[in-house]
Amino acid sequence: MSNLYGEFNQKIDYVFKVVLIGDSAVGKSQLLARFARNEFSLDSKATIGVEFQTRTLTIDHKTIKAQIWDTAGQERYRAVTSAYYRGAVGALLVYDMTKRQSFDHVTRWLEELRGHADKNIVIMLIGNKSDLGTLRAVPTEDAKEFAQRENLFFMETSALEATNVETAFLTVLTEIYRIISKKALVANEEPEAGGNSSLLKGTKIVVPGQEPPSGTKSSCCMSSS
Repeated sequence: MSNLYGEFNQKIDYVFKVVLIGDSAVGKSQLLARFARNEFSLDSKATIGVEFQTRTLTIDHKTIKAQIWDTAGQERYRAVTSAYYRGAVGALLVYDMTKRQSFDHVTRWLEELRGHADKNIVIMLIGNKSDLGTLRAVPTEDAKEFAQRENLFFMETSALEATNVETAFLTVLTEIYRIISKKALVANEEPEAGGNSSLLKGTKIVVPGQEPPSGTKSSCCMSSS
């Protein structure tokens, strides 16, 4: 059976892996829950290790499966780094606009991301918790200037109120599609590049010129749901 078909035998044209990065407690998991399931929990627990969720949507008449990966921001889980970034074509770099320190750490997260990911990865800087405007510790202008300097998209969001969450993810996914449809995403030339599919739960990213060899088998230890 083809592994590019969704749950209802819907043909999937592309699978885009997008990673969420940023300090712990900035709201990464809440953004993911809001986008993937339109849910928000006030009782959210810290993410341990790595988890991901998917959502299928249509962009330019193509069926896109967005696979959004979420990881703990705590240092003790940083060992997952290289596997986490491998095959990612988009990233949301999240800080909490009420915590200046989480914004100050954005530079370090960006360096790590660029050190491990494809150089054409689409990155959006996210200032989350915009519903807490009276507690703002990061002026919008500071974040805008940083985003312009680093050539990032930028948006302020509220997972609680669902403000700009859909727009942020769709902006990143649409830009990824625009790049890939122009065949501008450079293939990763590392010898184990075909291993990207092993982290994608039995699916593969279909990038022109970057498809794994036909004999590549998925070696992922995760069970399909």
